[in-house]
Amino acid sequence: MKFLETLRNAWKVKDIRTKILFTLAMLLVFRLGTFVPVPGVDAGQIPGILGGGEEGVDGLIGLFDTLGGGAFANFSIFAMGIMPYINASIIMQLLTVVVPTFERWSKEGEEGKKKLQQAIRYATVIIGSVQSIGLSFAFRNAISGYWDFTAFERFTSITLIVLSLTAGTAFLMWLGEQITEKGIGNGISLIIFAGIVSQLPVTVTQYYQLLAAGTVSIFAVALLLLVAVMVVAGVVYIQEGERRIPVQYAKRVVGRKMYGGQATHIPLKVNQAGVIPVIFATSILMFPSAIGQFTDNAVVSAIAGFFEIGSISGQILQVVLIVFFAYFYTAITVNPEDLADNMKKNGGFIPGIRPGRPTAGHIQTILSRITLVGAIFLALIVMLPFILGGLVDGINIGIGGTSLLIVVGVALETMKQIESQMLMRHYKGFMS
Repeated sequence: MKFLETLRNAWKVKDIRTKILFTLAMLLVFRLGTFVPVPGVDAGQIPGILGGGEEGVDGLIGLFDTLGGGAFANFSIFAMGIMPYINASIIMQLLTVVVPTFERWSKEGEEGKKKLQQAIRYATVIIGSVQSIGLSFAFRNAISGYWDFTAFERFTSITLIVLSLTAGTAFLMWLGEQITEKGIGNGISLIIFAGIVSQLPVTVTQYYQLLAAGTVSIFAVALLLLVAVMVVAGVVYIQEGERRIPVQYAKRVVGRKMYGGQATHIPLKVNQAGVIPVIFATSILMFPSAIGQFTDNAVVSAIAGFFEIGSISGQILQVVLIVFFAYFYTAITVNPEDLADNMKKNGGFIPGIRPGRPTAGHIQTILSRITLVGAIFLALIVMLPFILGGLVDGINIGIGGTSLLIVVGVALETMKQIESQMLMRHYKGFMS
């Protein structure tokens, strides 16, 4: 297989091998951290507080736990996972459009990127602190002897938990940045990837036990496997799909040399945003649902139920948010006006389209159409497990589409980075 051949060739190159080993070592640190308990908390009581019993938790909290690799159910120092960082990134990208200072930083190249990244770090710590305070009070019944403590002892216990959870999130953020800088792939995405993959053995075991007990038919399991294969194939197809806009460069003489005259193209990806819209949409829907999970207020619970991913309204909102973020993220990463200006400066033009504003409008029209196709595809994959839920009664597959989408997307991007490293060494890669 080309995949195995690519990994074998990559392993032969010392610096690539070093990066792969570094990445694996950092992911191992992440996995070990998911089992380090928060001081003073009885993790065994967490599933009961969440209403999940001894088998774990389901629904939105189950999704949160899956993305964190089981850290939430264990209530480890990584219980909040990397979600505060993702939420901070969402907020910063939104503010980049409306805040002049952030907009200016985004256009200052590498130096501006460092300033934005620093702002995201600060926002991550702030968001993580707020969320950790909420979690600490929500799970105060799991604190050993909490109700027998004095007021000061309760304060110190809550403070210790808040500091532990916030420090865990900050450490994960640092860990992700180290992977991005010194390893292979995007560190934050790989941490989420590792969390999801680590839960696969548990899921497989659950399927096997239910199948052996006769709770689920072999037909339902076969159907799930078939759908999983089709989703993987579809994600690869859409992720690699692109619309190529032909570009012709006019001949021009500079000094004694002639430039231009060749035909090329602008590749516009069908799914320019990748799995980012799914992650962003899921993160936003987590806020009201998570608040409703820890309160008895009827109004708050009703609002939280409206945003619950498992509900019809929650599914509709998730689809709308996925489409919105697909367009939003594409608009940030691809600027038709810049493409048109660069072509015009270099003597390039799209056959049949006038240079300048008409070219930008033509590119924007094509980009809007293919982005809609990619966004609808992402929404279908996320909604598919809910549609199939009635056929596999007894198995929680509500997050299967989201998890599979993230895993395949991150795997593709990581493989591309490995191949880009290998192209400099004249190796034929898996994606070739």
